[in-house]
Amino acid sequence: MSVLIADSWKDYEILDCGDGMKLERWGDIVLARPDPQVIWGKVRPELWAKADASYKRSNSGGGQWQYNKKFAEKWTISYKNLKFYIEPTGFKHTGLFPEQAANWDIMIDAIKKRTSAGQPVKVLNLFGYTGGATVAAASAGASVCHVDASKGMVTRARENVLLSGLDKAEVRYLVDDAFKFVSREIRRGNKYDAIIMDPPSYGRGPGGEVWKLEDNLWGFVEECAGLLSDNALFFLLNSYTTGLSPVVTGNILNLLVKRGRGGIVESGDICIPVTSNHNIYLPCGSFARWSAE
Repeated sequence: MSVLIADSWKDYEILDCGDGMKLERWGDIVLARPDPQVIWGKVRPELWAKADASYKRSNSGGGQWQYNKKFAEKWTISYKNLKFYIEPTGFKHTGLFPEQAANWDIMIDAIKKRTSAGQPVKVLNLFGYTGGATVAAASAGASVCHVDASKGMVTRARENVLLSGLDKAEVRYLVDDAFKFVSREIRRGNKYDAIIMDPPSYGRGPGGEVWKLEDNLWGFVEECAGLLSDNALFFLLNSYTTGLSPVVTGNILNLLVKRGRGGIVESGDICIPVTSNHNIYLPCGSFARWSAE
């Protein structure tokens, strides 16, 4: 077990958190958003007056943003040489999961070791969202297949790739059901050197099929493992499902990927430091990663 800490950001930070909320700086904009894991009190209550907008939950479900000042509907932030659009949505999200920067650094290093030696790397990014991992992998020289069922998310992923100056990168964008895409790729005999996946806790397919992580993850990872090349580099599995231990996802990769291939499996929490107190970290999901080396 290990803990990944996304502590290399300059354009993003958690200023404070408490009472079920987190206060975040995204570039020059400060947002207050709910977070169910923040069950402690605020460390710096005086900081919260800085919020430019706050997301307020409704008693009937959902919620909306309340703005304290006007600012652009979307803006850009940078992580090292990567750039992303930030745009608050009606579901409290902003279009980026900043904790994933800890994973980006690891995958960039692994891919560069191969590409700098003249070896091509093919990456499959499933449930790719707005393309954080796609941008990271492409920046390291990999060719990437980005798959998400939402046309809007795939469009934003393309925009983020271009925003990062990667217009010549080899990226294939697909609006598709990840499960059906993987089945077709297996039938086609296609292989990938790295697989990244961030499956939902629950969802429905285009035909009404029900997806529940605890029931379906084992079978889906088993299918995806069949897409790994003989020279595979890594398999990264992220989870935001409350109550699902990283030991569980680590066990899945040990049994389905490491067995027969060797390599190592690491799993644990992903955290972001809270700058109001250097002893506090906000847990932001978990990861399990198989690496060949």
